[in-house]
Amino acid sequence: MTEEKAAPVSGSILVVGGGISGLTTAIEAAEVGYEVFLVEKNPYLGGRVAQLNQYFPKLCPPTCGLEINFRRIKDNPRIKVLTLAEVESVTGDPGNYEVAVKVNPRYVNENCTCCDACTEACQAEIDSEYDFGMQKIKGAYLPFEMAFPARYVIAPEIIGTSDATRAQEACKYDAIDLEMEAKTLNLNVGAIVWSTGWQPYDAAKIDNLGFGQYPNIITNMMMERLAAPNGPTRGKILRPSDNKEPQSVAFVQCAGSRDENHLPYCSYICCMASLKQATYVRERYPDARIYIFYIDLRAPGYRYERFYQTTKEDENIFLIKGKVAEVSADSGTQNVTVVAENAVTGEKIHQEVEMVVLATGMQPTVATDKLPADLQVNDDGFIVNDFEKGGMFAAGCANKPADVVSSNQNATGMALKAIQTLVSR
Repeated sequence: MTEEKAAPVSGSILVVGGGISGLTTAIEAAEVGYEVFLVEKNPYLGGRVAQLNQYFPKLCPPTCGLEINFRRIKDNPRIKVLTLAEVESVTGDPGNYEVAVKVNPRYVNENCTCCDACTEACQAEIDSEYDFGMQKIKGAYLPFEMAFPARYVIAPEIIGTSDATRAQEACKYDAIDLEMEAKTLNLNVGAIVWSTGWQPYDAAKIDNLGFGQYPNIITNMMMERLAAPNGPTRGKILRPSDNKEPQSVAFVQCAGSRDENHLPYCSYICCMASLKQATYVRERYPDARIYIFYIDLRAPGYRYERFYQTTKEDENIFLIKGKVAEVSADSGTQNVTVVAENAVTGEKIHQEVEMVVLATGMQPTVATDKLPADLQVNDDGFIVNDFEKGGMFAAGCANKPADVVSSNQNATGMALKAIQTLVSR
């Protein structure tokens, strides 16, 4: 009789996704002594939080929380950060996974000092994905002011053009390497935490709400970028058609959420996001009138309920219980008319406003980008944690819709689950 030997346990943890959940998971595991590989497909860490103007509970800018996390990562040699990277394959069992990670070229090396000379040398412009296409940026760019890693990126779109050559020639530090190629790293890890985050639901799929048909209908994440000081309008909330300061704004709740034709579930964050964004408008334009059309307003928790009550007392904010049936725009003024039935009075409403913000739902990234691993995923694209099997876990919005506070709490728990996988085998 031969004795079967168990596979050796790796003491490393892989965290996939560098948003707020991934950052928390990586930091919590590393600060108690474990080696962590943090993989992020974007050229920067921070995820959706980095795109916000303010976030709950303190309504502070993202730089507030991210700066602390970036410092903790920078100071911890146990965390290895891989940006512009994606997991290609996962094989093995809990305690012993072999993972292939493809790292795409940034075309900028560690010599970069963020001097901006490459940006100044570029002439062509590309759409800013960070700003949801609301502004153009140069082909050599820093993702945002406090991006981590603090290193510029050469967009793949300009590789092979004279712009790329100009950027390289302008660099005094030999930081631009146009010959960089993609490479694959093979990692051995004992546990994997998938913090793959979420994406705004594609509002163009919601035919009756006019996104993409009328310029003054935007999404809630676009509103965050408009309100942000580092956004396309430097914090001025201006309607897209003519850069006018809007004196009336309608917020349409559940745009794609709680709808069997789109996202059947509640996206959790949308109600509070719209109430928060209503305060953005009111702070900038004291005479502006805000109309919020909702099915139900959900304020999960005491702090959120208090914020809702305070917002509701604003005499220029009107809460209307009624699902929006359709929107249309005047070809001359570009004003938008929102049509809904007031569920309380039965009155049919035709409300004309200068801008509309759609509270688009939260869709897990996994719903459209399948993961190369043996994971259980529900019909909506959220990863279902199998704690009995162990080894691989989902954190934050990869597991369910959540706000920043809930995501951080969940991520701490998943860091502990990953550690338990290593110590129990």
